[in-house]
Amino acid sequence: MDNAEPHIVDLDRKLAGLPTKPGVYLHKDGAGTIIYVGKAKILRNRVKSYFQQNRPVDAKTKALMAKIADFDVIVTDSEAEALILENTLIKQHRPKYNILLKDDKSYPYIRIAREEFPRIFKTRNVIRDGSKYFGPYTDGTYLYYLLKTLRSVFPLRSCDLPLTEVGITAKKWKVCLDYHIKRCEGPCEAFISAARYNDYIKQAQQVLSGRTKELELQLEQRMHELAEELRFEDAAVIQQRLANLKEYTAKQKVVTEDEADRDVFALARIGADACTVIFTIRDGKLIGKRHYFVSKSAEQSDEELVRTTIERWYVENDMVPAEILVPCELTDQEILETFLRQKRGRAVELIVPKIGDKKKLLEMAVTNADFLLRELILQQAQKDVSMPRAVLSLQRDLNMSKMPRRIECFDNSHMQGTDYVSSMVVFVDGKPKKSEYRKYKLRTIDGNDDFEAMKEVITRRYGRAVEENSVLPDLVIIDGGKGQLSHAMEILHALGIADKMVVIGLAKRLEEVFVPNESDPILLPKASSSLRLLQQARDEAHRFAITYHRQLRDKRTLQTELTQIKGIGEKTATELLITFGSVQGVKDATQEMLTEAVGKAAAARIYEHYHS
Repeated sequence: MDNAEPHIVDLDRKLAGLPTKPGVYLHKDGAGTIIYVGKAKILRNRVKSYFQQNRPVDAKTKALMAKIADFDVIVTDSEAEALILENTLIKQHRPKYNILLKDDKSYPYIRIAREEFPRIFKTRNVIRDGSKYFGPYTDGTYLYYLLKTLRSVFPLRSCDLPLTEVGITAKKWKVCLDYHIKRCEGPCEAFISAARYNDYIKQAQQVLSGRTKELELQLEQRMHELAEELRFEDAAVIQQRLANLKEYTAKQKVVTEDEADRDVFALARIGADACTVIFTIRDGKLIGKRHYFVSKSAEQSDEELVRTTIERWYVENDMVPAEILVPCELTDQEILETFLRQKRGRAVELIVPKIGDKKKLLEMAVTNADFLLRELILQQAQKDVSMPRAVLSLQRDLNMSKMPRRIECFDNSHMQGTDYVSSMVVFVDGKPKKSEYRKYKLRTIDGNDDFEAMKEVITRRYGRAVEENSVLPDLVIIDGGKGQLSHAMEILHALGIADKMVVIGLAKRLEEVFVPNESDPILLPKASSSLRLLQQARDEAHRFAITYHRQLRDKRTLQTELTQIKGIGEKTATELLITFGSVQGVKDATQEMLTEAVGKAAAARIYEHYHS
């Protein structure tokens, strides 16, 4: 039997010996597992704060403090070093209480290899060997076009030869076809010096960094110099390269007119999930976009999520612009600004825009973050439950906070203002649930008035739901445009349940989707599964209303014509309709045919009624 006592950490002694320098601290639980990694400008002050029981903290920090059984610290020379080390340790240990940013997939980069004659190529593996990386690129087509543009503007080698000055001097290699078609200037046979070749690489970096305006001026100047030297063939080559570069820049999306360099960070949240987006803007053009997802982030503040994204982005990327737009003030902003300033070598400004073009730019980034997050939730829902894609797509396309698992759709039917009826059909998880269909014979409608008809059926359906506290739908579809929708909303507001469901109007002519308080309709793609589900519900409500209307009309016809004949009751009238198919068939029958069907006395009365 093991009588050894468990190791007990003397936290008071460790706390007393903490340094007053910047660094990283690692909190551990009772099993010695790292559960949180943090950075601090003064380690002693920050670490001690976790052991002050009366300090007001959020729920996440409170839960963390209850788990801390031990800690370690790593002293660094500066706050910036602490930030970089913190990011590295979080990736390595993935602590439970840190914000863990994740991509939904692995995106490719463009790598400029650390070589005497550098190659430029696509890669998914980032190797920290001194090579430069640009990206990641979320659009594969754009990445292919960018690499093609670089090779059309700059005569860079496309081979994989391990070129060195020693090997070139020893004449180990020969030029290939690229040299002969002027796509490469032949570094393998020393037809271009390493210095000249690396000038091309520096210019290519300008394109990858989005700074094409300055490069265009350089190429124009070089073209004119060659022309003045009467080197017209060489000037024509530069002219073609300049044209290729201008074609590329013309296709980039211009988002600001001030031609500034800036990065934009945005955040979207739905429930416990969050998405952060980074827009990279150079010379006023959007040259890149990246996003991260954070699950189970309900206890993380907006400030923490945005700051963590900024830290990770600039730890992994070398380009830091003068201006960074953020949606909110950040925690530990002083350490972050110091790190950014040191990395850039000049001042960096963190701005929370309130008005103007910068605010619009931030809003555009937020819209993208929201869309990406909804796409992720849609994908997760498909994996987690056997939910039809149409239901999930409808949630996304209508910007609903939850899935429209229960849908109720209403339609009216009448014949020139008579036999006015309404129908309600129910779809659950994208499929009709006929046991919950309802039909309404409208009581208050005088003449042809679809608006009042809709008000009556909505009042009856949801007035009763409120009284009985019964289940309300996630989505209500009104067959019609803005008029029917506004009348339905009027009733729902009066009942106090307008905010408990999403209500839309579906107009038949152009299949336009109207939402309350919006003048312009939503136009869903004609082939989309979400529109097909709306159409299916609308058509089913129409079919159900028409069927009920015909039943009422037939019953009214039976009562007003055949049963008005003296001595003919409903039973006899029904036998006549079964035998002759319709009232007109009864009218056209001979007295002998009628006698055979209902007897001599009844036949005589019917025949006399129609033929007297």
